[in-house]
Amino acid sequence: WLAGALFTGVTLTLEPSNAVSQGTNVTVRCQASVSRAGFLNSKYTIYKDNTEVHTESIANAGDLIYSLRMARVANTGKYKCKANINDKELSSNSEKLTVTGLQTPVLSVNKHVFSEGEEVTVWCKAPEESGTIVFYFYKDSKELYEERVNANHVETRLRLNAGDHRLHCDYRVILLPDSVPSNASNNVVVTVKGLFITPVISVRPHGSMIIEGDNLDISCSVSGNLQNSSGLKVYLSKGSNLLSTGQSKANHSTRALAEHSGVFQCALEMGNVIKRATENVTITELFSLPVLTMYPTEVFEREKITLTCKSTNYSSDRISASDVKYSIYKDNYTLTPGSFNGIYVVPEAVRNSSGIYSCKADARMISKYSAELPVQAKVPVSKPEITAISRVIVGKPFQVSCHSDRGSLPIEYTLRKKYSKVNSTTVQQPHHQAIFPITIQHYSDTQDYKCEARNNPKIDVVVSNKLNTTVTVPLSNPGLSVVPDLLEVTEGNEMYLICAVEGSPPVTFKWYRRGNVQPLFTTTSTQSSASHQIKRVGNEHSGTYYCEAINYANTVQSQPVTVDVKMAMWKKGLIVACCLLVVAVLVLACVLRYNSKRGRETYSPPATQAFAGV
Repeated sequence: WLAGALFTGVTLTLEPSNAVSQGTNVTVRCQASVSRAGFLNSKYTIYKDNTEVHTESIANAGDLIYSLRMARVANTGKYKCKANINDKELSSNSEKLTVTGLQTPVLSVNKHVFSEGEEVTVWCKAPEESGTIVFYFYKDSKELYEERVNANHVETRLRLNAGDHRLHCDYRVILLPDSVPSNASNNVVVTVKGLFITPVISVRPHGSMIIEGDNLDISCSVSGNLQNSSGLKVYLSKGSNLLSTGQSKANHSTRALAEHSGVFQCALEMGNVIKRATENVTITELFSLPVLTMYPTEVFEREKITLTCKSTNYSSDRISASDVKYSIYKDNYTLTPGSFNGIYVVPEAVRNSSGIYSCKADARMISKYSAELPVQAKVPVSKPEITAISRVIVGKPFQVSCHSDRGSLPIEYTLRKKYSKVNSTTVQQPHHQAIFPITIQHYSDTQDYKCEARNNPKIDVVVSNKLNTTVTVPLSNPGLSVVPDLLEVTEGNEMYLICAVEGSPPVTFKWYRRGNVQPLFTTTSTQSSASHQIKRVGNEHSGTYYCEAINYANTVQSQPVTVDVKMAMWKKGLIVACCLLVVAVLVLACVLRYNSKRGRETYSPPATQAFAGV
């Protein structure tokens, strides 16, 4: 059964101490502080520089003993212990172990005397060391070779030149981020017997003065005892170019040219032995490389070009300046059928003089070519076009562009008003434009503007046509009129509200009645006036009206007009007739009443009738 336990900590100790010398037996002790009752499951893990090096399970949480027998420098590092008891895990503090002292390495070879070209096998050993080690080999105290291994020895093969050499080695144990160096090993002397043969290079003609056109002979041979020369081979080269090869001799002959100057090498190879001899050869030019020039340095299409091909230096001992003949080419085609004195004129009649030009100089069967001369003839500027690039409104600024479809850059553009210069600019880059701001005060002022273009100071400027564009005149003098006359607007008839302005069409007209936000009617016209018709005018159409006119330049509003709709004539006649009828009825009633009253006053009845009435 698993016992209860109080696990309070872990302690790691290094015995006999934290700093020891090589060869000391070191004990790494991991001890858990546990109060227990019964059986415990315990597991210990030892870490060196955060890398696990040992794991072990211990019954009842006893001490873990990890032994480092014959400790070496490679054991140097920080040690830590982690304990897991009944699924509870605690770690100790880190303790650093420092081991000092390295074993002196031992160098050995497989033979002490050997011939030049043979290899010697060399061993460097430190059998008591461990870890990651870098071994270094030295020849006559100069480092010759290094190798990194996870072992305490290394083997390599070396090839040495003739003579006596002293070999030794040492090593470093890698302890990141540092390393610990060892002492130097023993010295071992080896003797390399040289091969008594040497390469020989010879050049003819002898001496320093070799001139182009001379026959140049170079030989590569071997000097010395050739009795044991099986496998011997010689190589004649210049730079990376192999010129000739042979068993014991190699030759190279050529007609000397200036580009042949340089270092020639004669190398012999026999087994693993390679020996070299060199000779620096300088060849004087018979004549220098020709240089092709043109005048003028910049040309336009159909302009004359003068091409000059000339070699400035020549060997006066061998030739004169007149012995050098020239040819000129354009795009690899000969312009000059025969040799000439070096000056060639491209006539103006040649429309396209652009191309890649070069020339050749010949003398004593030696030919030399100049560097290529690219010629790009400029294109004369074409007639420019002046255009408005924004809407043209009288009194407001706008922009015009001047542009030529053809012409080499840079092109200078000048804007003129009649004969006066307004502004100028130079276009340097493709797809850029010459832009000028303008403001006109009258719609016909655009006819005063032209632009000029020039890219060749030797010819006159090219002038555009006049600026031809649509001009918008702002609206002015708006007015609203009523047909029929205001005094004649009567019910039942038609009424026309006519809005008129001065300015450029198209014009949008809007009619409003005061008190209404929305227009009564809207229309767009190419004329300077428009009308709004109201059929069968009624009293409800009385009110104040105004109109608004809009074009691309501005918006204007007319003065208000008040309309008072008059009553229809038939209504007026009816009212008059009714009034007259009423008056007639009243008059008739009065007459009748009067006549009735008068008749009673003039009639006298008989006395008896009178008395009876009483």
